[in-house]
Amino acid sequence: MRYNIIPVTPFHQNCSIIWCEVTHEAVLVDPGGESNKLRSEIDKLGVKVNKILLTHGHFDHVGSAMELRQYYKIPIIGPNKADQSLLDDLSVQCRMLDVDLPNSSTTAVIPDVWLEDGDTVQVGREVFDVLHCPGHSPGHIVYWNKIRKFMVMGDVLFKKSIGRTDLPGGSSAVLINSIKTKLFPLGDDILFLPGHGSSSTLGYERLNNIYVTHICHSKNL
Repeated sequence: MRYNIIPVTPFHQNCSIIWCEVTHEAVLVDPGGESNKLRSEIDKLGVKVNKILLTHGHFDHVGSAMELRQYYKIPIIGPNKADQSLLDDLSVQCRMLDVDLPNSSTTAVIPDVWLEDGDTVQVGREVFDVLHCPGHSPGHIVYWNKIRKFMVMGDVLFKKSIGRTDLPGGSSAVLINSIKTKLFPLGDDILFLPGHGSSSTLGYERLNNIYVTHICHSKNL
Protein backbone atom coordinates (compact mmCIF):
# COMPACT_ATOMS: atom_id res chain seq x y z
CA MET A 1 0.00 0.00 0.00
CA ARG A 2 1.12 3.54 -0.77
CA TYR A 3 -0.37 6.97 -0.25
CA ASN A 4 0.13 10.56 -1.25
CA ILE A 5 -1.10 13.55 0.76
CA ILE A 6 -2.35 16.65 -1.06
CA PRO A 7 -3.23 19.59 1.20
CA VAL A 8 -6.09 21.58 -0.33
CA THR A 9 -7.97 24.84 0.29
CA PRO A 10 -7.04 27.60 2.76
CA PHE A 11 -7.92 25.12 5.54
CA HIS A 12 -4.92 22.95 4.54
CA GLN A 13 -7.09 19.86 4.60
CA ASN A 14 -5.23 16.60 3.98
CA CYS A 15 -6.82 14.99 0.96
CA SER A 16 -5.12 11.66 0.30
CA ILE A 17 -4.73 9.23 -2.57
CA ILE A 18 -4.26 5.68 -1.32
CA TRP A 19 -3.48 2.84 -3.68
CA CYS A 20 -2.64 -0.84 -3.86
CA GLU A 21 0.86 -1.43 -5.24
CA VAL A 22 -0.19 -4.70 -6.85
CA THR A 23 -3.32 -3.60 -8.74
CA HIS A 24 -2.74 0.20 -8.86
CA GLU A 25 -6.36 0.65 -7.82
CA ALA A 26 -6.79 3.76 -5.71
CA VAL A 27 -9.22 5.74 -3.60
CA LEU A 28 -9.47 9.48 -3.11
CA VAL A 29 -10.14 10.34 0.53
CA ASP A 30 -11.80 13.61 1.60
CA PRO A 31 -11.48 15.76 -1.55
CA GLY A 32 -12.16 19.09 0.12
CA GLY A 33 -11.49 21.30 -2.90
CA GLU A 34 -9.07 22.23 -5.70
CA SER A 35 -10.27 19.46 -7.98
CA ASN A 36 -7.87 20.42 -10.78
CA LYS A 37 -4.93 20.01 -8.43
CA LEU A 38 -6.21 16.60 -7.33
CA ARG A 39 -6.76 15.40 -10.89
CA SER A 40 -3.24 16.48 -11.81
CA GLU A 41 -1.76 14.51 -8.90
CA ILE A 42 -3.76 11.43 -9.86
CA ASP A 43 -2.49 11.68 -13.44
CA LYS A 44 1.12 11.98 -12.24
CA LEU A 45 0.79 8.88 -10.08
CA GLY A 46 -0.69 6.81 -12.89
CA VAL A 47 -3.19 5.09 -10.61
CA LYS A 48 -6.83 4.26 -11.26
CA VAL A 49 -9.17 5.92 -8.77
CA ASN A 50 -12.33 3.84 -8.43
CA LYS A 51 -14.06 5.42 -5.45
CA ILE A 52 -14.18 8.49 -3.25
CA LEU A 53 -14.12 7.92 0.51
CA LEU A 54 -15.43 10.48 3.02
CA THR A 55 -14.63 10.53 6.73
CA HIS A 56 -17.34 13.05 7.61
CA GLY A 57 -19.65 15.71 6.25
CA HIS A 58 -17.87 19.01 6.87
CA PHE A 59 -17.52 21.17 3.77
CA ASP A 60 -13.71 21.40 3.91
CA HIS A 61 -13.54 17.61 3.47
CA VAL A 62 -16.19 17.14 0.78
CA GLY A 63 -16.10 20.32 -1.33
CA SER A 64 -15.00 18.64 -4.58
CA ALA A 65 -16.58 15.23 -4.02
CA MET A 66 -19.53 15.64 -6.38
CA GLU A 67 -17.45 17.23 -9.15
CA LEU A 68 -14.85 14.44 -9.02
CA ARG A 69 -17.54 11.79 -8.77
CA GLN A 70 -18.95 13.05 -12.07
CA TYR A 71 -15.54 13.46 -13.70
CA TYR A 72 -14.32 9.93 -12.89
CA LYS A 73 -17.76 8.26 -12.91
CA ILE A 74 -17.10 6.67 -9.52
CA PRO A 75 -19.17 6.31 -6.34
CA ILE A 76 -18.91 8.31 -3.14
CA ILE A 77 -18.56 5.97 -0.15
CA GLY A 78 -19.23 7.12 3.42
CA PRO A 79 -19.51 8.62 5.90
CA ASN A 80 -22.08 7.24 8.35
CA LYS A 81 -25.65 8.35 7.65
CA ALA A 82 -25.72 10.39 10.87
CA ASP A 83 -23.91 13.08 8.85
CA GLN A 84 -26.61 13.33 6.20
CA SER A 85 -27.95 16.63 7.54
CA LEU A 86 -24.47 18.15 7.17
CA LEU A 87 -24.16 16.95 3.59
CA ASP A 88 -27.65 18.00 2.54
CA ASP A 89 -26.75 21.71 2.52
CA LEU A 90 -23.08 22.70 2.80
CA SER A 91 -23.95 26.39 2.63
CA VAL A 92 -25.36 26.20 6.18
CA GLN A 93 -21.92 25.25 7.52
CA CYS A 94 -20.27 28.02 5.52
CA ARG A 95 -22.64 30.64 6.88
CA MET A 96 -21.96 29.48 10.44
CA LEU A 97 -18.21 29.84 9.91
CA ASP A 98 -18.53 33.01 7.81
CA VAL A 99 -16.67 31.53 4.83
CA ASP A 100 -17.56 31.22 1.17
CA LEU A 101 -18.43 27.86 -0.34
CA PRO A 102 -15.64 26.94 -2.79
CA ASN A 103 -16.54 27.70 -6.40
CA SER A 104 -16.24 24.04 -7.38
CA SER A 105 -18.63 22.91 -4.66
CA THR A 106 -22.28 22.03 -4.97
CA THR A 107 -24.55 22.81 -2.06
CA ALA A 108 -25.25 19.13 -1.38
CA VAL A 109 -23.18 15.94 -1.41
CA ILE A 110 -25.02 12.68 -2.01
CA PRO A 111 -23.10 9.53 -1.07
CA ASP A 112 -23.81 6.36 -3.02
CA VAL A 113 -23.13 4.19 0.04
CA TRP A 114 -23.39 5.00 3.73
CA LEU A 115 -21.00 3.14 6.03
CA GLU A 116 -21.61 1.46 9.37
CA ASP A 117 -19.24 0.46 12.15
CA GLY A 118 -17.68 -2.88 11.18
CA ASP A 119 -18.00 -2.44 7.41
CA THR A 120 -14.95 -2.92 5.20
CA VAL A 121 -13.69 -1.02 2.18
CA GLN A 122 -11.49 -2.67 -0.44
CA VAL A 123 -8.66 -0.81 -2.20
CA GLY A 124 -7.25 -3.32 -4.63
CA ARG A 125 -5.93 -6.04 -2.33
CA GLU A 126 -5.85 -3.73 0.69
CA VAL A 127 -8.70 -3.84 3.21
CA PHE A 128 -9.80 -1.02 5.49
CA ASP A 129 -12.10 -1.58 8.44
CA VAL A 130 -14.66 1.12 9.21
CA LEU A 131 -14.85 2.54 12.72
CA HIS A 132 -17.73 4.86 13.58
CA CYS A 133 -16.14 7.53 15.81
CA PRO A 134 -18.65 10.33 16.49
CA GLY A 135 -17.96 13.49 18.43
CA HIS A 136 -16.48 15.87 15.87
CA SER A 137 -19.56 15.11 13.82
CA PRO A 138 -22.31 12.52 14.43
CA GLY A 139 -21.42 10.35 11.46
CA HIS A 140 -17.63 10.58 11.47
CA ILE A 141 -15.80 7.40 10.51
CA VAL A 142 -12.18 6.29 10.54
CA TYR A 143 -10.61 3.93 8.00
CA TRP A 144 -8.22 1.40 9.56
CA ASN A 145 -5.88 -0.97 7.71
CA LYS A 146 -5.05 -3.65 10.27
CA ILE A 147 -2.26 -5.28 8.28
CA ARG A 148 -0.44 -2.03 7.56
CA LYS A 149 -1.20 -0.55 11.00
CA PHE A 150 -2.35 2.58 9.22
CA MET A 151 -5.37 4.80 9.78
CA VAL A 152 -7.07 7.61 7.89
CA MET A 153 -8.27 9.60 10.86
CA GLY A 154 -10.19 12.57 9.50
CA ASP A 155 -10.81 15.12 12.25
CA VAL A 156 -11.17 12.85 15.27
CA LEU A 157 -7.58 13.06 16.51
CA PHE A 158 -4.64 15.25 15.54
CA LYS A 159 -1.03 15.43 16.62
CA LYS A 160 -1.35 16.85 20.16
CA SER A 161 -4.93 17.96 19.59
CA ILE A 162 -8.47 16.76 18.81
CA GLY A 163 -11.28 17.80 16.49
CA ARG A 164 -13.43 20.77 17.37
CA THR A 165 -16.81 20.02 18.92
CA ASP A 166 -18.63 23.34 18.66
CA LEU A 167 -20.35 22.63 15.34
CA PRO A 168 -23.82 21.03 14.99
CA GLY A 169 -23.80 17.47 16.31
CA GLY A 170 -20.43 17.86 18.01
CA SER A 171 -19.79 16.67 21.56
CA SER A 172 -16.51 16.72 23.48
CA ALA A 173 -17.62 13.88 25.76
CA VAL A 174 -18.61 11.72 22.79
CA LEU A 175 -15.39 12.54 20.96
CA ILE A 176 -13.17 11.64 23.92
CA ASN A 177 -15.12 8.42 24.36
CA SER A 178 -14.56 7.53 20.68
CA ILE A 179 -10.83 8.11 21.03
CA LYS A 180 -10.43 6.22 24.29
CA THR A 181 -12.74 3.27 23.58
CA LYS A 182 -12.51 2.81 19.79
CA LEU A 183 -8.99 3.96 18.86
CA PHE A 184 -6.51 3.65 21.72
CA PRO A 185 -7.27 -0.03 22.43
CA LEU A 186 -6.10 -0.89 18.90
CA GLY A 187 -2.43 -0.44 19.80
CA ASP A 188 0.26 2.21 20.18
CA ASP A 189 2.13 1.47 16.95
CA ILE A 190 -0.62 2.54 14.55
CA LEU A 191 0.31 5.44 12.27
CA PHE A 192 -2.53 7.79 11.46
CA LEU A 193 -3.06 10.48 8.86
CA PRO A 194 -5.21 13.29 10.29
CA GLY A 195 -7.49 15.61 8.38
CA HIS A 196 -5.15 18.56 9.02
CA GLY A 197 -1.51 18.76 9.99
CA SER A 198 1.17 16.11 10.35
CA SER A 199 0.88 12.39 10.97
CA SER A 200 1.30 10.78 14.37
CA THR A 201 0.79 7.47 16.16
CA LEU A 202 -1.87 6.42 18.61
CA GLY A 203 0.80 5.69 21.20
CA TYR A 204 2.28 9.17 20.97
CA GLU A 205 -1.13 10.78 21.39
CA ARG A 206 -2.10 8.51 24.27
CA LEU A 207 0.94 9.76 26.19
CA ASN A 208 1.29 13.35 24.98
CA ASN A 209 -2.10 14.68 23.90
CA ILE A 210 -3.40 16.90 26.71
CA TYR A 211 -6.83 17.11 25.09
CA VAL A 212 -7.21 13.40 25.72
CA THR A 213 -5.54 13.19 29.13
CA HIS A 214 -7.42 16.29 30.31
CA ILE A 215 -10.94 16.45 28.89
CA CYS A 216 -11.39 19.87 27.36
CA HIS A 217 -12.31 21.60 24.10
CA SER A 218 -10.07 22.10 21.10
CA LYS A 219 -10.48 24.89 18.59
CA ASN A 220 -8.73 23.08 15.76
CA LEU A 221 -10.66 22.22 12.63
